Amino acid sequence: MAVPKKRTSISKKNIRKNFWKKKGYWTALKALSLSESIFTDKSKSFSLKKKTDKPKGFFLRK
Repeated sequence: MAVPKKRTSISKKNIRKNFWKKKGYWTALKALSLSESIFTDKSKSFSLKKKTDKPKGFFLRK
């Protein structure tokens, strides 16, 4: 017969939740830092191709 498990304490629940939140915070911070370095052209590890005026391949007719 199935027996219900003991309830997890609120403090343990909050600790696990905070680990999960902290992981998201650091990921967002890294993404923001990378976007700032790309925007200011100070990035050393990431390169972004510059847009050209002429599209390659398909041309739109007016």
